[in-house]
Amino acid sequence: MKLSPAMKGTGLLAGILIFLFALLMLTHITPYFPYRPGVFFLSTKPEDTLARTDFLVYFFVHITSGWVVFMTGLFQFIPSLFRRFPVWHRRAGYVYTFVILVLAAPSGLGLAWYANGGFVAKTGFAFLAIVWWLVTFQALRAIRRHQLNEHAEMMWRSYALTLAALSLRVETILLPYYFSAKPVETYQTVAWLCWTGNLFIAECLIRAGWARKLLSAFRR
Repeated sequence: MKLSPAMKGTGLLAGILIFLFALLMLTHITPYFPYRPGVFFLSTKPEDTLARTDFLVYFFVHITSGWVVFMTGLFQFIPSLFRRFPVWHRRAGYVYTFVILVLAAPSGLGLAWYANGGFVAKTGFAFLAIVWWLVTFQALRAIRRHQLNEHAEMMWRSYALTLAALSLRVETILLPYYFSAKPVETYQTVAWLCWTGNLFIAECLIRAGWARKLLSAFRR
């Protein structure tokens, strides 16, 4: 089954935007090395938090592993690359799932308890990490059982949650601008909206058959 021009155009635009955001993320990650407490996100944390070794481990593991899954996940959705380099597709897929299951999601869960915004924000980010881990594990289990349709759908959900990093930053800008939300209100809102909104969009696309249509393009 060929992809429709609308799907191709939407996918190309989304891919370009995600790739550009990944490059932007890289420019924000590198200033953290070597460690300086007054840089970007770290400047919002109190001294007692910055003095905790576990927080710093969670933080540095999360920002580095998060960038890896951003990039490896993106290339999982390009059928032409799969058809030309199927072995590399599988290897990149295993890197994506391994990094999420072992590094990115667990470090995100640990980092959640240091989130600004109190209990609401902490639980929002904690549930993001848990759901991210679960759907990625389901995607891995499905492909090992050769359940391709379930694997494709779970990968859509997993990458939608990976893109919460992008949504969070966009929503953090838009909410104060359009709704005059205070900083705490904004952070509490985006802690939930950044991933539930993505998951809702992914679910709508899956229900519309986009995941299976893309899978069929992989098989051509």
